[in-house]
Amino acid sequence: MKPQQREKKGILRSRDWAIQDLPGLDAEAQTQLMERGIVSTLQLCQQTATATQRATLASDLQIHLQHINKWAALADLSRLPSVGCRYCGLLLHAGIASPAQLAHAPFQQVHQQILRLQVAELKRKDLCPSLQEVKQWVQEAVQLHSN
Repeated sequence: MKPQQREKKGILRSRDWAIQDLPGLDAEAQTQLMERGIVSTLQLCQQTATATQRATLASDLQIHLQHINKWAALADLSRLPSVGCRYCGLLLHAGIASPAQLAHAPFQQVHQQILRLQVAELKRKDLCPSLQEVKQWVQEAVQLHSN
């Protein structure tokens, strides 16, 4: 499914992705969410906006709350157009759990965190997004956070 971008002139809007595009969800989890009417990342964000909603969903799905929290964070980060489902997992693994947190982080520091992670985990720094890409993520997070 192609992302849908809701954007007006000069105003950054959230991207919406098919739930199956979100990393970290196995086929069973995708099916369980879709059976509850959650078929996109924005719907997952809406259905997990509060701690009570996340706890209820975890109970309904009979899975650990930690999984729901992770999925909610990934969906939230994927709202940023230049992050999407491609980089939301990388950001979360690097310690950034929300667009609001990213909006307050210096992009050079975020880039260094990701670079260290790539080298430590993959032994490859060439897979790290560029400093310019990370700067764009932070700029979008600031814009989305201010809307």
